[in-house]
Amino acid sequence: MILDQFRLTGQVALVTGSGQSIGEDIALALAEAGADVVVAARTQAAIDDTAAKVRERGRDALAVRCDVMESDQLEELVAATVGRFGRLDVLVNNAGGSFPKPALEMSERAFEKVVRFNLTSPFLLTRLAVPHMVQTAGRGVVVNISSGASQQAVGGMVAYGAAKAGLNQMTRILAREFAPKVRVNAVVVGQILTDGARSVLSEDMLDQAAHAIPLGRLGDVRDIAACTLFLASPASAWITGRVFEVDGGADAAPLEFPIPAL
Repeated sequence: MILDQFRLTGQVALVTGSGQSIGEDIALALAEAGADVVVAARTQAAIDDTAAKVRERGRDALAVRCDVMESDQLEELVAATVGRFGRLDVLVNNAGGSFPKPALEMSERAFEKVVRFNLTSPFLLTRLAVPHMVQTAGRGVVVNISSGASQQAVGGMVAYGAAKAGLNQMTRILAREFAPKVRVNAVVVGQILTDGARSVLSEDMLDQAAHAIPLGRLGDVRDIAACTLFLASPASAWITGRVFEVDGGADAAPLEFPIPAL
């Protein structure tokens, strides 16, 4: 049956930034498809909660506190995964993010920190994980979670947009280098209605954003989780090096941050 192609039975998935929001939903989607899941983030209570939800779905889970900005913690994360489960099949580089700031007000240190968080860290973790995929499972999948800011000119997001654009291109290059044993794809995330968005945006702003999206609504975390599951599963076995836009059809940013004029 075609639905069997979406199953991850017997596989092990590692999801960064999985203590809440998009990362949590991705972890749960992979668990519902049959994978055991390693959930990683900086807040222990959050990943413990996600791990408990994975177990409620009948799969095993390991919660590993990890700051992806720290190389030694990335090494420990992969070691803990392979040590516990003996294999690694799927890596989802979800951890990332940034706050808006006008380019002329951004320091060199702040710019480099954003790039480290959103581009360098996924590269380092992928470099650590891929050899274990090949050694333990014979093959593997990497899914990078990108952003609409990688393709749209969003004021105030110069470092974040540049880093995510780099993540998209890194996806294409690594897919070529790792084929045919490891597939690498990315998901470009549009404007998602998260708890964080609700806390900082007014209802008027959210309505305006929804009207700017052809499908007439903001995205849901499940929209991203569903696409990630597709890319992680055998259903996408003939897809690599591709960047999938999950954005409701929006060609321009639904929301703009106020940036002072020169």
